[in-house]
Amino acid sequence: MTVASEQIRNGYSRRAFLIINPVSGKRAVIRYIPDIVRALMDQGYLVTTAVTSRRGEGRELAAAYGADYDLVCCTGGDGTLNEVMSGLASAAIDVPIGYIPCGSTNDFAVSRSLSTDIPTAAKRMAGGTCKRYDVGRFGDSYFSYVAAFGAFSWLSYTTDQNLKNMLGHTAYILDAFKDLNKIKPIHLHLLANGVAYDDDYIFGAVCNSTSVAGTITLPGSVVDTCDGSFEVLLIKMPKDIVDLEEIVRGLLGQDYSSPLIDFFQTKELDIDTPPDLEWALDGECFVSSDRIHVSVLPGFMNLKS
Repeated sequence: MTVASEQIRNGYSRRAFLIINPVSGKRAVIRYIPDIVRALMDQGYLVTTAVTSRRGEGRELAAAYGADYDLVCCTGGDGTLNEVMSGLASAAIDVPIGYIPCGSTNDFAVSRSLSTDIPTAAKRMAGGTCKRYDVGRFGDSYFSYVAAFGAFSWLSYTTDQNLKNMLGHTAYILDAFKDLNKIKPIHLHLLANGVAYDDDYIFGAVCNSTSVAGTITLPGSVVDTCDGSFEVLLIKMPKDIVDLEEIVRGLLGQDYSSPLIDFFQTKELDIDTPPDLEWALDGECFVSSDRIHVSVLPGFMNLKS
């Protein structure tokens, strides 16, 4: 009898695959790995671990081995979760996902009220129940909570961490003002709900989250992460600093009545973009083709928490 079968016989009746990103925002995650494994074992899981060494490896591991497990878990940021979710989706594997958020922004966790305390998150995930959430399909790729482009889409990842710690959201706004002269308009044509949107935009997001890139907060009364719809936020090119102030004030106050902001909900949309436009899919860079079809996959992610 093998060691594995002996353990299963002695109470480990389920198998969990733990994919670890060792260089996520909270690098202290490594010292918590024994606690995470123990939390899973206490719930009857025999645990296999894998540590990623490069971008994209989480996707490869999930696609290659996810079908062999009852639960596929990951530690890392939103990008790590995206890799695991995308890997399972690309291989048509429908198993529960466990997520222990330890990145620098954790927008997905914030929107779904997941704990960002690693030991707490591990225990809740190991003993929790499953709930299905909508996922976005972006051409042949996937996103768990946002596909964004333009001026604000990278702020959470480029703003100095010390400044963020001291000033919070104000740090992002300062960064936006600092880079006003560098902002370039992006002309897009979008079709959603039978309505055409054609303008010069500095930012756009197709999202399923109350928190976008750690900078923009959408109202919880509007966002439902399992209603089969996206929220779409488009910000037009400001002509001057007064326009930018109006945009920032609207975003911070969750008031989208300004003619400089388009905000709507949809189940799918078609986007004509300039060639090689960079998008952030859950914070990971994706270069689009000229035309992208975006659609919601209702209840696609089975999250254990």
